[in-house]
Amino acid sequence: MNEKIQEFIYSHKDEIVKDLAELVAIPSVLDEPERGAPFGAETKRALLKAEEYCQKMGFVTSVIGDAVLCADYGENPELGILAHLDVVPALEDNWNTDPFTLTEKNGALFGRGAIDDKGPALAALWAMNAVKSLGIPLKKGVRLIFGTDEENGSKDLELYKQNAAFPPKVFTPDGSFPVINIEKGMLRVRFSGTTGGNSLEFRGGSAPNAVADKAKAILRGVTGSRAQAAIIPPAEDDENAAKFTVSERGSGVLISCGGRAAHASTPETGVNAVTGLLDLVSRITGEEVLRGLSRLFPFGETDGSAFGLKCADASGALTCVLSMLAITPVGDVEGTVDVRFPTCVSLQSVKEKLIPAIRKETTLECEVLLDEEPHVVPEDSEFVKQLLAVYERVEGERGQCIAIGGGTYVHNIEGGVAFGAERGNTDYHMHGANEFITADELLKDAILFAHAIIEVCG
Repeated sequence: MNEKIQEFIYSHKDEIVKDLAELVAIPSVLDEPERGAPFGAETKRALLKAEEYCQKMGFVTSVIGDAVLCADYGENPELGILAHLDVVPALEDNWNTDPFTLTEKNGALFGRGAIDDKGPALAALWAMNAVKSLGIPLKKGVRLIFGTDEENGSKDLELYKQNAAFPPKVFTPDGSFPVINIEKGMLRVRFSGTTGGNSLEFRGGSAPNAVADKAKAILRGVTGSRAQAAIIPPAEDDENAAKFTVSERGSGVLISCGGRAAHASTPETGVNAVTGLLDLVSRITGEEVLRGLSRLFPFGETDGSAFGLKCADASGALTCVLSMLAITPVGDVEGTVDVRFPTCVSLQSVKEKLIPAIRKETTLECEVLLDEEPHVVPEDSEFVKQLLAVYERVEGERGQCIAIGGGTYVHNIEGGVAFGAERGNTDYHMHGANEFITADELLKDAILFAHAIIEVCG
């Protein structure tokens, strides 16, 4: 059976890659709601394109709340595969290729959404197509669910739950192999207020769940030499240093800061341009709100030590990221903080340390955008055992459960786990520039997902 599935998938490689190219070409970033498109016109366009693929393959489709596409094969779905078609923004000048044009280089397919999550979503669809086309008998049905708001709070799933139930077993290809059964808790907070002045502008970060690799500030009444003098030269071989450029701008200066993008769940792998520039600007201006923020979010610190939050257990260490910061010419301030916390602490205890500290140090007000306890599925659950067995049989290596800091699409779905699509320690540049998946991995994902469908539903 494995040979037949493998032959089917590899014989359709060109079609799979073509489908991915068409999906990547749609810049399905969250946008203002429109009639019939609650998360923006482009996310809806991606949804309709996916529906076109599903119907061409002969699956029964339905669209829920103009935001979620369901493709069913068989009756009484036992398995749900939950993938998303929305993507984080792409700063084109950081990419080596056009982020919305799928580009193949040495077997790698570059494009926004290639690994997160358009590539894996298509792999799941083609897995269903393989099972159907080969006439492999199933005792129970399977439902593929495409969403459009995973990157910004999964409000699409609330629309889904109002109108339909999830199958008893659900996995998402929005994580890593073999199986992710533990996800840290998440707290996302927006702060806002004013500096009380108009001496600067600041903008850094484009996604609440990512380490920013670029930030810019305009300082009025500051000379270029003064700004240059405030920059602390890094060690020659320091790969984790922020990189600054200073240029005269009217009666002031423009300071740009370059860092290294990373997912907010692994901020230690990035270099935060927001906190790097914040540190510099706060020292130059002495502005109290900025100094307060800099004390709470020191450049290079990712473990929440300044809040007294540092902790770790088997599920990993707590992470804390100032992901976005904007200051307008009239001094209005807005920023976003992303915290991922292990199972050894509670959501309430994190809130009680983070929010009062921000208010005390900066006088800024806070609003909770996202608050979720850790998600844990026992290793000995039937579903986890089934997926691990599939992984071991197809991949030929031991399968094991892993814990992550990132929240996957199943974080709030009871019994849900992540099955793919990242492998090992490969950096796929998820949420960063030059995101990719290899063509070979894309096809292997489809083969694995086909076997998972057979294992759970056959």
